[in-house]
Amino acid sequence: MVSEQDLIEGCQSGKAKFQRLLYERYAPKMLGVCMRYFHSKDEAQDALQEGFIKVFTKIYTFKGKGSFEGWIRRIMVNTSLNLLRNNLKHLYHADVDDVKVHIADLSVAFDQFNVEDILKLIQELPSGYKIVFNMFEIDGFSHKEIADELGVSVNTSKSQLLKARRHLRRELEKLYKD
Repeated sequence: MVSEQDLIEGCQSGKAKFQRLLYERYAPKMLGVCMRYFHSKDEAQDALQEGFIKVFTKIYTFKGKGSFEGWIRRIMVNTSLNLLRNNLKHLYHADVDDVKVHIADLSVAFDQFNVEDILKLIQELPSGYKIVFNMFEIDGFSHKEIADELGVSVNTSKSQLLKARRHLRRELEKLYKD
């Protein structure tokens, strides 16, 4: 098996063999990253392809500081966001100050759900909710970073996250009752 360092150096040299090997090693996991932002696999695959083009054209900028996989992941997230950016503004319409939500503290045994159930529910979130939820809860962006990336206010980011959590809680409660 080719080492990660050899992959990086081979890609930096522009060798197609190493680009193919890098793609084969990281594409399945990165498709999962892209899938979190899109409703269809086709859209996620488009983001994946565009993301890998950026990986190969920018690989010379990777200096070996931090995780290489993390570097690729950040490119995939940013590529996905760029593809969504033009269509996002109409998805956000409420300010956090306009939203009054009370989430009951229900003692529901959420540990009974498997990862597939939860990922499916996240995938089914409305686009605005899903994007902010993924960026904040999974990719670790702050509300300010989300606002900057999406061109919305910090309050809108907070509002979308609150609505996403509320929606997920309702759906999990439905599953629990079944």
